[in-house]
Amino acid sequence: MSTTILRALISTEINFARQKTIESWGSEFVIVHGTIFHPAELPGFGVFIRDEIVGLLTYNIEHDSCEIVTLNSWQEGEGIGTDLINEVKHVAVQSGCTRLWLVTTNDNTHVLNFYQKRGFVIAGIRINVLESTRRIKPEIPLLGCDGIPLRDEIDLEMFL
Repeated sequence: MSTTILRALISTEINFARQKTIESWGSEFVIVHGTIFHPAELPGFGVFIRDEIVGLLTYNIEHDSCEIVTLNSWQEGEGIGTDLINEVKHVAVQSGCTRLWLVTTNDNTHVLNFYQKRGFVIAGIRINVLESTRRIKPEIPLLGCDGIPLRDEIDLEMFL
């Protein structure tokens, strides 16, 4: 049986986090709510089995809010995403945050289910915002999960 380790990313893993961001999000930056983030430059956590990373979460704290910027699990159904959320909740509370939130897209029904089952609620929708986001990041596809047109951003939040 292999040991799973969840820990904060260290500075020497920046290039690794950058590569995983490119593989998962199409470039080394993501755009949400009109803000450009470089996840490899943000604080985050990784879940490791031996030397292999199986989960990655990056976040950004501003004032009393902690935003999950990226969350990836490469072994779904094993609690990795849930463990990462619990860890960032802990850090957010320790940092004095009262709100944990994130942005997803309208096509990503699997992710909407995942977060709502973990206590997040829909807090806002930006209709057709991805049309303008594609001007900055044209690699965002027109169709998303299950062939659903990729148009809107959905804010999910929980109060801590």
